Amino acid sequence: MELSIIVPLYNEEESLPELVTWIDRVVKKMQISHEVILVDDGSTDTSWEVIKQLKTQFPKVQGLKFRRNYGKSAALFCGFEVAKGDVVITMDADLQDSPDEIPELYDMIATQEYDMVSGWKQKRYDPISKTVPSKFFNKTARIISGIKLHDFNCGLKAYDKEVVKNIEVYGEMHRYIPMLAKEAGFKKIGEKIVQHQERKYGTTKFGMSRFINGFLDLLSVSFITKFRKKPMHLFGALGTLILMIGFFAVVYLGANKLYYIYHEMRAPLITDNPVFYIALVLMIIGVQLFLAGFLAELVARDSTDRNHYQIDEKI
Repeated sequence: MELSIIVPLYNEEESLPELVTWIDRVVKKMQISHEVILVDDGSTDTSWEVIKQLKTQFPKVQGLKFRRNYGKSAALFCGFEVAKGDVVITMDADLQDSPDEIPELYDMIATQEYDMVSGWKQKRYDPISKTVPSKFFNKTARIISGIKLHDFNCGLKAYDKEVVKNIEVYGEMHRYIPMLAKEAGFKKIGEKIVQHQERKYGTTKFGMSRFINGFLDLLSVSFITKFRKKPMHLFGALGTLILMIGFFAVVYLGANKLYYIYHEMRAPLITDNPVFYIALVLMIIGVQLFLAGFLAELVARDSTDRNHYQIDEKI
C-alpha cells in the first residue's frame, strides 16, 4: 500500500460524498495503490450510513465508527493504527482542505524524504474568533518547540509511515503532532502552503473550550517531550530553588536575632516578622515539589486504557 488517507469526521453527512469523489478523482491520476479511512467520531447524523453507501461505490473506502464522540485525537490515533500506506495523509472532512494538495504532499514524503509535512493555511477563511487565537498558539508553540511551522493545527498533513506508528496521539494532542514527531526522533519536518476553502456545509464543531484545552495540552506536551523520562530534573530543580530561598530567609532572620542579642539590644520576635511566614511557606512548597519529583519518577506515565476506544462497527 503506497498511500493511506485518513479523514476524521463528526456530523459531516453532507460533505462526505463530494469529498470522497474528489479524493478518488485526484488519486486515480497518481496511479498508486491507496486506501481512504473514514473515522466516524460518534456522529449523531447519518454520516455512518453515508460511509456505507460510499463503500459500495468506492472499494478503496474503509470505515471506523466510534460508539460515542471521543475527539479528533482519538480518531487520528485509531486511523494511524489501521493505516497500511507507506505515506499517510490526514485531512478534515468539511471540504476546507483541498484534496488537490495530495500529490505534492505525497511527493514530499515519498521522493524528497521528509518525515512529516504540515500544511500552512496562509490565507484563511475562518472568523477572527479562530484566526487570532490560532496565531497566538502557533507562535507560542514555535517558541516552546523550536519547530519553525506557521500552522501546527492544520488538518492537512503528510507523514512517513514510521512516524504515525511511533507516536501516541491522545487528549487534544493532534494540534501538536509535529512536537510529538520531533520528540520521537523524526527531524526532517517540513511545511507546505496549502489552499484553504470556506466551509460549504454545516458549522464548525469546535467551541471556545478548544482554546483552553489547546493551551493546557501545549503545556502538557512540552512537559512530556522535555521531562517525560526525567521529571525529577524539573520538580527537583524547582523544589530545591524554592527550598533554598526559604532556608536563606530563615537564616537571615536567625542572624538578625543573634545580632540584637549580641549587642544586648531588645530583639523583636521572629514570628512578628512576615518574612518568617513567607519563608516557612516557601520551604514547605519546596519540599512538596521535591517529593512530587520522586513520585513522578516512580509512577508510570502510560495508562493501560488511555487510548482504548469503543469501536461500534468496521468496514
